[in-house]
Amino acid sequence: MRGCVVAAIVAWACWPGSAPAQTAGARGNASAKSAVTRASDGIPDVTGEWLGGSAERGIREAGKAGSGVGGTGLNPSAPVTLSSNDRPAGREGAPYQDWAAKKVLESFNKRGIDDPTAFCLPAGLPRSVMLGLFPQQIIQTPKQIVILYEYMNTFRVIPLNAKHPDDLLPSYMGDSVGRWDGDTLVVDVIGFNDKAWLAGTGTFHSDALHITERYTRVDKDQINYDVTIEDPNVLTKPWTLHSTIMLREGTRLQEYICAENNLDPAHYEKLLKDGVNFTRQ
Repeated sequence: MRGCVVAAIVAWACWPGSAPAQTAGARGNASAKSAVTRASDGIPDVTGEWLGGSAERGIREAGKAGSGVGGTGLNPSAPVTLSSNDRPAGREGAPYQDWAAKKVLESFNKRGIDDPTAFCLPAGLPRSVMLGLFPQQIIQTPKQIVILYEYMNTFRVIPLNAKHPDDLLPSYMGDSVGRWDGDTLVVDVIGFNDKAWLAGTGTFHSDALHITERYTRVDKDQINYDVTIEDPNVLTKPWTLHSTIMLREGTRLQEYICAENNLDPAHYEKLLKDGVNFTRQ
């Protein structure tokens, strides 16, 4: 079981609108590449244990090379992840409407103490995918793909070549359907509630959220993750993020019970009651 103090750290992860984006070099020039693992029908097989928000190859310890949570700091050029709170992740900004951008900034200036994950709520998408530190396991079959996330003990079942049901209930992880486009798994996700954050502090969305994910396994160790976020209620245009998911063979997902020993809500309530000035200088 892992303590949920990490929720507070994750809340400080990014300047609003940033994400663990990779440069072209980080995504395309990694060493020691090997052939893509394929299923019997020739489609890339993405089955395995993976870690988001990383470009490091090898066992799970490789993910600790950067300066994020649990990192040694020995590789400061490692990509910023959603669990990095010791350096900025860029200030390019998400395309929020003016009123919505002010709301995002309010959360940022409060150090993200209103982060839904601090109250043990699911991280949602695409945040769950790109989150560093906590692994995810993908199970691929000819008819569906299942993704298990250690963080918050969430999961997704993605039927292939299917349609969204008509009786969707709004949810944190939405409803996903997938298809293969060559070597890329394309996943369409709708049916969200409005209670999660997208990719960093305060990056809220409405229940009109529509996400399109593209998973491209470029070699044995790496999946390029490209996600386009659309929400006409809060964004002025589609917002596209790019990251990588790295293979961590032999990693076991562990039980994550956020509600046990969660001290965040009481701590945040005290800060608000005491009238602490959160404004960033």
